[in-house]
Parts: sequence; C-alpha cells; structure tokens
Amino acid sequence: MIEWKPLGAGARPVPQPVATPLVWAGAGVGALVLVALLNTVVGPERPELALTALSLLAALLGLCARFTAAPGTALLCWLFLNGFAIPPAGVLTWAGHRDTTWLACLFSAALIGTALARLVHARAAYRRLAPGHARPDTATGDGPYDS
Repeated sequence: MIEWKPLGAGARPVPQPVATPLVWAGAGVGALVLVALLNTVVGPERPELALTALSLLAALLGLCARFTAAPGTALLCWLFLNGFAIPPAGVLTWAGHRDTTWLACLFSAALIGTALARLVHARAAYRRLAPGHARPDTATGDGPYDS
C-alpha cells in the first residue's frame, strides 16, 4: 500500500510574540536613544519630529509584540517625548488636548504595528496550507488521502 507523505519539513509554526516586559524595555531604551539623538541633531524645539519618530518606534515594536503591550509602549514613548523633547527638559507636564492626542497617536501606532504583524503571520500560515493535501499534524487518519 502506498503511504502519502508531504515532501516539506512539516508545518512551520506561527512566530510567538515577544514577552511584554521585553517590548517595554525596548520602548524605554529606544525612546531614550531617539529623543537624545533628535535633541542633539535637531534641537528640542521640534516635538512633532520626535512624535513621528516615536510613533515609528512604537509601530516597529508592535510588529513583534502582543496587543496587551501597546498601552505600556505608548506610555513609555510619551513619557520620553513629554519629559525630554519639549522644553524645559526633564519636566513632565500635562497639556490636556495636546498630550491626549499624542498618547492616542502613539497607542494607535503600536496597535497598527501589532495588527499588521498578526495579519502577515495569519496570511503566511493560511498560504502554507495547500488545499487537497493532508495536513502533517493529522494523526487520526482522516486526511483526504487516507482510506
């Protein structure tokens, strides 16, 4: 009797997201480095540029994070933005509308990065499943080639 075996190396698992504390550590260190670099190169009078750079950082960190890491990532990026990218440096302030908008922007960037990563991983996992072939993880003998 002929036994059908897939030629591939087997099903590749969908990558697991990075642990949330590690993502937050990356957000803290990355935000510190970005804000320090921008303050050195451009000066602290350009908070919009810092917001854009920190939003890109939040989106990049979201690519390898869980959805639950997004609020902490946004908050850490906002703390460095508010504390060091706006004069006077080292002073946290709250300007209602501005800071709410900045927090929403950073949070949205982190969520968009995470959602994009989940979509890419789900699509790749879906494309790996070839229609009409037995899945390599079925051990019950219910595949289309089993009789």
